Amino acid sequence: MAGTPLQYWGVLALTIAAAIAADYGIFHRKAHFVTLRMALVESGAWIGLALAINAWIYWLKGPQAGVQFLTGYLVEKSLSIDNILIFLVIFRAFRVAAQWQHRVLYYGVAGALLLRGIFVYAGIELLQKFHVILYAFGAFLVLVGFQMLISGKRPVRPEKNWLVRLTRRFIPVAENYEGERFWVKRNGKWTATYLLLALVAVEAMDIVFAVDSVPAVLGITRDAFIVYSSNAFAILGLRALYFALADLLPRFRFLHEGLAAILVFVGSKMVMSGFLPISDLGSLGTIAAIIALMIGASLLFPRAGDSKNKR
Repeated sequence: MAGTPLQYWGVLALTIAAAIAADYGIFHRKAHFVTLRMALVESGAWIGLALAINAWIYWLKGPQAGVQFLTGYLVEKSLSIDNILIFLVIFRAFRVAAQWQHRVLYYGVAGALLLRGIFVYAGIELLQKFHVILYAFGAFLVLVGFQMLISGKRPVRPEKNWLVRLTRRFIPVAENYEGERFWVKRNGKWTATYLLLALVAVEAMDIVFAVDSVPAVLGITRDAFIVYSSNAFAILGLRALYFALADLLPRFRFLHEGLAAILVFVGSKMVMSGFLPISDLGSLGTIAAIIALMIGASLLFPRAGDSKNKR
């Protein structure tokens, strides 16, 4: 990943490793229910850390890079909201108790960081060798965006996912839970628990989301350091955001329409980059406006059922 000195990659890797170690080793050493207050505090801390990295990149690479990181972070953070809804479906499908959900998401995020690195590297290599891929990525994002706009949601059956079925085929699975353990030894043989299947489902869905989100951030910048760091810090805050917003997000009536609009905008920007370029500040402003409009419209025009629940 040329363009950024290795020592800066080292600082980024150490920061991510230290943050993950502190999160799991200190604050979540034992399985417990994550309260709304705790989730909000942790979400604020992750956002603060992302903004600190944003300031560092601004100082390191200049104002344009700072704007690109913030735009990429907003795009990834917005698209990760869809992940939260899918996590809800997965945990319900596999009946994962609230106190074990953080453990699944912790290892899910660790796997996602590795997968995003692979996707970012592959995407940038393809763009450098075949410029036409830029237009293919753009067209793909526009198509996905319109599909989300028409359907209003992603149809998901996590228990039927190909990776879950593959795991069941080659690994014996116990039909119950053993606390927060992924593996249990029975009759001298290691057997996977349902908690491992939930983790496999989370990782499988991240592959699906990476196909959308990585090209979307590549539509903002081709700098691997900015693409990966913006993805990484949006993902790192995903667990806390899940516990803060899991009950609230389904009430956002225009959530999928907003996410679809972001994908269509970024895809259109990539397709039109050769003859109608959009500035980095223009992209940041447009994406921020879409998010604000999505939230505002959902609050002003709630679903009928949500209005009754508030009374």
